Amino acid sequence: MIKRRLYNQLEQLLTDYPAVALLGPRQAGKTTLALEIAERYPSIYLDLESLSDQAKLQNTELYLTEHQDKLVILDEVQRAPNLFQSLRGLIDRGRRQGRRFGRFLLLGSASIELLQQSSETLAGRIAYLELTPFDALELAEEQTDLLWLRGGFPDSVLSNRNDASIQ
Repeated sequence: MIKRRLYNQLEQLLTDYPAVALLGPRQAGKTTLALEIAERYPSIYLDLESLSDQAKLQNTELYLTEHQDKLVILDEVQRAPNLFQSLRGLIDRGRRQGRRFGRFLLLGSASIELLQQSSETLAGRIAYLELTPFDALELAEEQTDLLWLRGGFPDSVLSNRNDASIQ
């Protein structure tokens, strides 16, 4: 596993904000990074592209209140734009009860709609961090040629073959 440069910054933001949005293109490694963070904290992971995980959020506030003692990772959050209003209420209620930081890690694409919706609803409650594909500072020196040849997306860089990396 290649350690991402943003790991420490993400961990710091989780100690400073109740919600952190980790944004970036598909397949850049957002889920992998979030699951690495999840190994260090009591957490739950929900993929909002999964029907079973969507069903868990039918009563969003009830479900998330049951897990208020954990870091809740919500992947593909752009699939549930109505979620932000519930998160705002949960964050505010949690603040009054002393749970101020590290409540939600939101993963998604940096779409204009997502940024606008979350920034309006969660103003002062959320920090944003952008994860790009690998850069030369994240790879070992002998891997930098691969970066130029294949691009920086993890599956491509980590592939065993050049021809497999471009499919």
